Amino acid sequence: MQEQPDSPFVPGLTARVELTVTDTDTALALGSGDVPVLGTPRVVALAEAATVAALAARLPAGATTVGVRVELEHRTATPVGRAVSAHAELVKVDGRRLVFEVTVTDGNAVAAQGRVERALVDRQRFVERATRA
Repeated sequence: MQEQPDSPFVPGLTARVELTVTDTDTALALGSGDVPVLGTPRVVALAEAATVAALAARLPAGATTVGVRVELEHRTATPVGRAVSAHAELVKVDGRRLVFEVTVTDGNAVAAQGRVERALVDRQRFVERATRA
């Protein structure tokens, strides 16, 4: 399916979010490992936060997006106290499906890189369906 002409989302939308790593962000604290460095689940959450930020100003009334797929390579260990930044760029719009390329940097180094896919949904219907299950 091609990009929808009346879609509020167009490829090229971007956002950046930052995080200074604390003890609560570590693999040890998150249960994803036993070392005191930025945990992969927190890297994924940071990448998703950047995608949400990229869409926030253009969301239609009553709509939201939900994450449906994440492919991320976590390349470097980031210690507590260091700042990381996640950058997301919308690269594809396919109906309600929105695909982002994401990069998380630790200074000048790429700490993580991949893709995040989100789906545009009606917020109320989504919550109603989830609570019925």
